[in-house]
Amino acid sequence: MRLSVLDLIPVRTGQSSAEAIAASLALARLADDLGVTRYWFAEHHNMPAVASTTPPVLVAAAAMATTRMRIGSGGVMLPNHPHLVVAEQFAALEAIAPGRIDLGIGRAPGSDPIITQVLRASGASGSVDRFPDDVADILALMRPGGATLRLASERTYPIAATPAATTTPTVWLLGSSDYSARLAAQLGLPYVFANHFSGDGLEQALALYRGGYHPSEEHPEPTTILTLNAVVAATRDEAAALALPQLRAMARLRANRGLRPVETIEEAAHAPADPVIDDLVQALASRWVIDEADAAARRIEAFAAQHGIDEVMVSPVAGASAHDPRDRAPGRERTIRLLAERLIG
Repeated sequence: MRLSVLDLIPVRTGQSSAEAIAASLALARLADDLGVTRYWFAEHHNMPAVASTTPPVLVAAAAMATTRMRIGSGGVMLPNHPHLVVAEQFAALEAIAPGRIDLGIGRAPGSDPIITQVLRASGASGSVDRFPDDVADILALMRPGGATLRLASERTYPIAATPAATTTPTVWLLGSSDYSARLAAQLGLPYVFANHFSGDGLEQALALYRGGYHPSEEHPEPTTILTLNAVVAATRDEAAALALPQLRAMARLRANRGLRPVETIEEAAHAPADPVIDDLVQALASRWVIDEADAAARRIEAFAAQHGIDEVMVSPVAGASAHDPRDRAPGRERTIRLLAERLIG
C-alpha cells in the first residue's frame, strides 16, 4: 500500500511561522527518505494554528528539499485564485521538479467569509459555479500546446501557462461531497475524498465516482486517495496524549470558540473540563487513528481494503511538548516513521 502525507503546517504555542515551516520541511525530508509516495500542503487562511497559506510556495520549498516523492497541493482552493495564475504557478513548479508535481484542486473557501471576500477581490472568479470551467481551463493551459482564447471579435488568441512544457503536473480533484466525485468522474481525473475533515458520505462519493467514471487519456481507470488524521506512538496512551492538542483545536473550531495556536501537550493535559469541548474531542477521536504502531497500521490497512483504496494520505496531527525543539515536530515525525516501517517496508 502507498502511504502519503497531508500537511497543514500546524503552529503551536510559542512557535513562529518560520519555525513551523522548518518543522514541516524536516518532516518532508524524512518522508522522502522513508519512501512516502507524495507530500501535499493544504490551503488555509487567517488561522493562528495553521501556516499553510500558500501551497505553491511551500511546494517549491519542499521540492527543493526532497529528491524522490511527489510534492503538491491538497489543495489549492480554486475560487480564491485566477485560474491562469494557478496554471502558471504549477507549470513553473513542474519545470522545477519534472514528473514530481501534483495539483490538487478544491472548491471550498479555506477560511471564514470575510477572508474569502478579501481573497476573491483580487481577481479570482470568486464563484463556485465556475469551478468546472476553471478546472477545464487549467487542464488546457498547462498542456504543452496551451489553449486558445476566443475574443469577442471572433479572433482567437493563443495562451499557455508556460512557453515550452514537456511534462505537466497531475491534477487531482478534492472534496467531501457528491459534487466533486461527480465532476472528477466526468473529467476523468483522480479523486481525493477529504475523510480527515468529514467522513460523512464516503461510500456514496466513491460509488458515484467509480460508477460514473469517464476514462481519459491520462487516467484510463478511476484513481482514489482517502485522507486520515493519525497519531502513532509506542503505546496507545502515549498516542492519546499526543493527539489531544489537535483534537482540542478542532473541537474549538467546531464549537466556534475562537482560534489560537495549537496547545502544547502539557497545556492540553491540564486544560479545565469543558463539556462541549470534551464531547467533541471524543467524537473526533473515534474517527482518527490514535494507537500504537502495529494496531494503527492494521487499522489503516483494513480501512484501505474496505474501500478498495491502494493509497492512504495521512495527516500526522501529533502534538508537541513545550520542551521539543520549535523547528522540529518529533511526534509527527514518529507517526510517519512508525507507519512507513509497517506499511511501506
